Amino acid sequence: MDKQQREKEDEGALLYRFAHLVLPYLEPADLASVSATCKALHVVSKAITSRRISDACRYLENYPIPFFNSVDSELYPNSIYTPVQTLPTSPSIPSLCWGGDIGGGSGPVRRDPFVVRVEGAHGCDCESCGSNCPCVNFSRECGPSCGCGSECGNRLTQKGLSVKLKVVKDRRKGWSLCAADFIPKGKFICEYAGELLTTEEARNRQRLYDKISKSSSFSPALLVVKEHLPSGNVCMRINIDATRIGNIARFINHSCDGGNLCTLIVRSSGALLPRVCFFSSRDILENEELAFSYGDTTLNSTGSQCFCSSACCRGILPAEHT
Repeated sequence: MDKQQREKEDEGALLYRFAHLVLPYLEPADLASVSATCKALHVVSKAITSRRISDACRYLENYPIPFFNSVDSELYPNSIYTPVQTLPTSPSIPSLCWGGDIGGGSGPVRRDPFVVRVEGAHGCDCESCGSNCPCVNFSRECGPSCGCGSECGNRLTQKGLSVKLKVVKDRRKGWSLCAADFIPKGKFICEYAGELLTTEEARNRQRLYDKISKSSSFSPALLVVKEHLPSGNVCMRINIDATRIGNIARFINHSCDGGNLCTLIVRSSGALLPRVCFFSSRDILENEELAFSYGDTTLNSTGSQCFCSSACCRGILPAEHT
């Protein structure tokens, strides 16, 4: 064996030795390319892909959320996962490890949410929050100004997923979020997590997304929620973009009849910004798709086609005017 061949084999052995540390950072296309180079790297790549398919949440939730696709060859969609609200990032997002041995099966790793605190706010001092908790009486969850801990029963929407779900590819809708088990009426499902945007930034991104969507199958996940006064005037607008960074809620599709989820704005004591959360509006059967209404279709007469197949389907997806 000549020197050049030995050096090539040594490089291959070194690459294989550290492949399980490097390959989890690769995008799906790059991972597939590496997998095709040799049998050893194919084995490592296949294991990483299997772990990615087994949990869309990257081990950051209480339950793994697997992908299922019997429609085409796409194994899983690639995005950065966050279980909670986060600040906007730069256009260039660094790759994060997904599918490696580290962290797999070690349980959920909850991140502290981005919280804008209300200066001087006072929360409860309850040791065990019940019906007499002042936060409950003001229709709020306990929050950063409260003395109770994460185990408090009045922090229902702050503990991550409490139901088993799965992401299933639909031939017309694309990826859809479905129940992996029976879900009773009134059950907390998840919050809509992603990048919190100003209205100006949300409008800029929506214009960009509209332009991209015209020439591709790109599916943005920018949610705009408006809270109205009794007069009908808007008093608050929340812009959450889960297109690049978001949680499992980005896979929930629209239904013209309102679907089986209700959307609630949840406030916590001591936190300035509320969160958008989903609860089951009725009993949801195993394998049933989760859906909610994105809004009024009359605001978007030239929007994308709707495939919700409900009895009142208007044929057009709602969208916020930019």
